Amino acid sequence: VQLQASGGGLVQAGGSLRLSCAASGRTFRRYVLGWFRQAPGKEREFVAAISISGSTFYTDSVKGRFTISRDNAKNTVYLQMNGLKPEDTAVYYCAAGGVLSGGSREYDYWGQGTQVTVSS
Repeated sequence: VQLQASGGGLVQAGGSLRLSCAASGRTFRRYVLGWFRQAPGKEREFVAAISISGSTFYTDSVKGRFTISRDNAKNTVYLQMNGLKPEDTAVYYCAAGGVLSGGSREYDYWGQGTQVTVSS
């Protein structure tokens, strides 16, 4: 599976962005999909994941603000980000794996990342 993330950009605090991650391959629907992020000088951290059946899982800091969804017909996973804060600034990565988990080791395939910058 090859993943291509897009949709990042510069936004003011309180604003919204929608990230997309397009995947190649017919087996897209068999994968758990996740979003991670990495801020400068920090380790990569889990943001959200969605299972094959559509169950979702979020890190506490984004609950109520971010929504992950998937469109299997389009081989695409989305991350709708509302109420953005400066601390959300990071490179965001999409990933595909077999287990609904917040652990990066559970994901086998990674996109190239898209930069999200939130100004105060």
